[in-house]
Amino acid sequence: MSTGVRVMVVDDHPMWREGVARDLTEAGHLVVATSGEGRQAVRVAAAARPDVVVLDLQLPDISGVEVIRGLRAALPEVRVLMLSASGEPQSVLDAVKAGATGYLVKSAAPAEFLDAVRRTAAGEPVFTPGLAGLVLGEYRRLAVGPATPDAAAPRLTDRETEVLRLVAKGMSYKQIAERLRLSHRTVQNHVQSTLGKLQLHNRVELTRYAIERGLDD
Repeated sequence: MSTGVRVMVVDDHPMWREGVARDLTEAGHLVVATSGEGRQAVRVAAAARPDVVVLDLQLPDISGVEVIRGLRAALPEVRVLMLSASGEPQSVLDAVKAGATGYLVKSAAPAEFLDAVRRTAAGEPVFTPGLAGLVLGEYRRLAVGPATPDAAAPRLTDRETEVLRLVAKGMSYKQIAERLRLSHRTVQNHVQSTLGKLQLHNRVELTRYAIERGLDD
């Protein structure tokens, strides 16, 4: 049996916060902390050291985007899954640019949410259906074109480059594994190796790196 994910839940509605924490606990995860305010969440997270922070966009003191920045400064390796009532494109893009790994609207089914927590902990970008294309489209818009090859850039293996191309197309680990006839674990290992070589933190950053270099063509 796999080990549960260490999760912190940040939401200013007590009943919602407690319900999410209960669902996580019943699914075998460890809720290490909860908070209803952004600044408190950043302080508590530094001590609780969660793997994943489930974060609401709207908080009474500071915005969820500001919380993401504070969390990433205090815990660079933490993964942030936004769970918000808003599916507005700008809200999604602001959260991802600040460092969120995924973004779900609160109308998501419990099973979808629990799967998103597991995938977020593994570093996979997770989005409510329809939002993944929005994020990829924005990265393409920001990219000024394929980057000039850098002689000092880390050298990736042919397989790592192949996986990176599929990541840039927005494919999940499962889809990549099926396409290349590899195990899910092997794909994860290639992605983690590539992240390490490129000194990136998650698949969202990796996707942007690949698109900026024209690897999504």
